[in-house]
Amino acid sequence: MEDNKQTLEEQFKVLRSQTKWVELYFYQKTDVLYQLTFIFTKHHLQQFGDRTVDQMVQAARSGKQNIVEGSEDGMTSMEMEIKLLNVARSSIHELREDYEDYLKSRELPLWDKTHPRYDRMLKFCRNHNRWEDYEKLAAKMNAEEMANTALTLCHMVDKMMISYQKKLEKEFVTEGGIKERMTAARLGYRMNQQQEIARLRQELAQAQRRIAELEEELGRF
Repeated sequence: MEDNKQTLEEQFKVLRSQTKWVELYFYQKTDVLYQLTFIFTKHHLQQFGDRTVDQMVQAARSGKQNIVEGSEDGMTSMEMEIKLLNVARSSIHELREDYEDYLKSRELPLWDKTHPRYDRMLKFCRNHNRWEDYEKLAAKMNAEEMANTALTLCHMVDKMMISYQKKLEKEFVTEGGIKERMTAARLGYRMNQQQEIARLRQELAQAQRRIAELEEELGRF
């Protein structure tokens, strides 16, 4: 009976299962981006009184925090989750522009496929998602290395988030938002009640027939 109850609760649930945002690779990489950006601005911009310090740190933080908030809100509103993920992506785009501007304005190279260190950096960023993997390296990086690493992470996060958003959009089309889930849950519950009533009536009819048969048998003695 308990197993059946759990099955029904699962079938008619309204709230979506919450995504464990700490396990999302793109969230982990945005955390790296925030830590990296904080160090970058402190070492290479803050001492010069550059106004983009707060802008870059806030953009990095917004990218990270809106993923968290979107995941929390996603339990009740997939629409809100998608919107907040878009805000997170916009913040990452803004951060990417600032890093690119830094390199261009100081005539530092933007690493691409032709750069001798590009492939190694790309492989490292693909295979490492947590700040602990970058912390020791960050202490040794110069501005060019740090900015190009951050840019690579920005591009990766964006692509990963696009794929994740497409998954959510497909889920939204097939399952709907909370209103649709509430309606489906109510209809499903009513249908289940009707089926249960029909089953009980059938059992009652069978029992009544069996009683009639037994009474008939007793009447023969």
